[in-house]
Amino acid sequence: MYDIAIIGSGPAGVSAALNLKVLGKNFIWFSSRAVSKKVEKAELIKNYPGLPDVTGGELAASLKTHFEKMDIPLTEEVVTGIYDTGGKFTLLAKDKQYEAQAVILCLGVESSKPIEGEESFVGRGVSYCATCDGFLYKGKKIGVLCTDKRFEHEVEFLADIAETAYVFPMYRGYDIKSQKAQIILKNPVKLSGDMRLRKVEYKGGELDIDGMFILKGAISPSTLVHGLRTEDGHISVGRDCATNIAGIFAAGDCTGRPYQYAKAVGEGNVAAHSAVDYLASLRA
Repeated sequence: MYDIAIIGSGPAGVSAALNLKVLGKNFIWFSSRAVSKKVEKAELIKNYPGLPDVTGGELAASLKTHFEKMDIPLTEEVVTGIYDTGGKFTLLAKDKQYEAQAVILCLGVESSKPIEGEESFVGRGVSYCATCDGFLYKGKKIGVLCTDKRFEHEVEFLADIAETAYVFPMYRGYDIKSQKAQIILKNPVKLSGDMRLRKVEYKGGELDIDGMFILKGAISPSTLVHGLRTEDGHISVGRDCATNIAGIFAAGDCTGRPYQYAKAVGEGNVAAHSAVDYLASLRA
């Protein structure tokens, strides 16, 4: 079991990881190696202290160089659920489980809103993990929303075991190699049903389905952690970056405006120290 798990990359995740490394904690960091596409795409950053007129690409490269020099490993898996299991947290990522005494959420902000009905059908037809839940829908009709090319192998896996897979690629240049995948170049707008999901609606039509897989790099905080307090789509935290759930902390854009890199770095630092203080309180 790990002392702390960090979920997410970007300046907040990097800052939290660097501080936990310095503090000598046993932690796992779920992050993409790219650090942050948002940072990389920034043309010019004028308000980051000590780095006047730095480009996003330069800042992203510096962040990556820093944690690599400190020999901090990454776990490039998407966490799809976090559960309080009595004195520790269990994190689900694909078909694996990890345990940590505390969690730091550095989730950024979602660029797209959930589909209408998505959150209400989680566990009742909506899934974010192909390998976890795919075989529950063997021989059935499913919808698959894919937001990134890196998830195409999961789309193909689902299509091969389903009777029919209606695939909604949300990007250009898709290359899904499955004869059973029916591509629909429309945005799904609503999920509906009764006790379970029964239907997906999209612009210009609707389909009867048994399940819907939503494959994306980030999941809304309230879906990821049941009972997590949010406001206007942001995680509610105090000055110590603590959430309403003991042992879970949050930092960066996911805690609200301003969406500034300096703010994210500062909160990552605070969240790391607060998490360490929380671990000490458990032993007191």
